[in-house]
Amino acid sequence: MLDENAKKTMLRKIPHGLYVCGVKDGEEMNGFTASWVMQASFEPPLIINCVRQDSGSHAMIQNSGVFALSFLESGQKEVAAKFFKPQRRVGNKLADIDFTLGAETGCPILTDCLGYVECNVVGSVQQGDHTVFVAQVIGAGIHREGEPLTLESTGWQYGG
Repeated sequence: MLDENAKKTMLRKIPHGLYVCGVKDGEEMNGFTASWVMQASFEPPLIINCVRQDSGSHAMIQNSGVFALSFLESGQKEVAAKFFKPQRRVGNKLADIDFTLGAETGCPILTDCLGYVECNVVGSVQQGDHTVFVAQVIGAGIHREGEPLTLESTGWQYGG
């Protein structure tokens, strides 16, 4: 029998970085805080990004097949918090954020971050309440050096 408390405690110990995932579908754009992200292959360069199936951004990724990840720096907790809220509740989250559009994907990339990767979805697995998007890195850039923002450092919990 699964010990629910032990499961939750241990799953919350998996380390996660925090990113703003920029998405687009036609002219519509959005961003959300992503934390279930990891590298999956060297050649070709693949990452995995797990996205809640009931989010508007999930539908945008499915429709466009692209996204960009802006890597947040330690100390950018307030930026991560801004992008945690659902767009349908708070409106345009990009309205007062400086961003550029990715050369490869056209997705929003924050200008105030460590850097970014642009990705083309090459596969997905829909199980549970998140979809695992497997994506090839097709563009990347560095804005500055620094330490990445981690979920643990914020005191927040997303897991278990």
